[in-house]
Amino acid sequence: MLARVMFGIVNFAARKGLAEAGGEAPRMRARRAGIRGETYAYWYLRRQGYVMVARNYTVPGVKGEIDMAGYDGPVLAFVEVKTRSATGPGQPRPEDAVDAEKRRHLARMARQFLRSRRIGTAACRFDVLAIEARPGAPPEVRLHKGAFTPDLH
Repeated sequence: MLARVMFGIVNFAARKGLAEAGGEAPRMRARRAGIRGETYAYWYLRRQGYVMVARNYTVPGVKGEIDMAGYDGPVLAFVEVKTRSATGPGQPRPEDAVDAEKRRHLARMARQFLRSRRIGTAACRFDVLAIEARPGAPPEVRLHKGAFTPDLH
């Protein structure tokens, strides 16, 4: 119930877009859109029934981060959130940014997560949540469950 209400609020706030037009440095604008995208993604996933157990999981000295980890039923899903502003014809989609190197870093972080939480055996998968955020328009969301399957053992 809370997830429905909170997503309704976040979705209403995003009706005019998660991205902002002009005004500041492109890098800062992208960072701000990414933070908004992750907040939107969190409540989107909660509304989809995910039970979130971690956000922005990092390990000191190890490159990479797990944006979100949560249970989708009995399966522990590691979710990579990719938010992009103003994608158009000929430009890569947000999910295209999850290349082989990114998948390798995510798998390493997932192993660290499982080890640190002492989760020996759990059904796991890697999801990618792509958000296209255009200024002045509601975000377009695509959830790719089981986007890739590295070996975690």
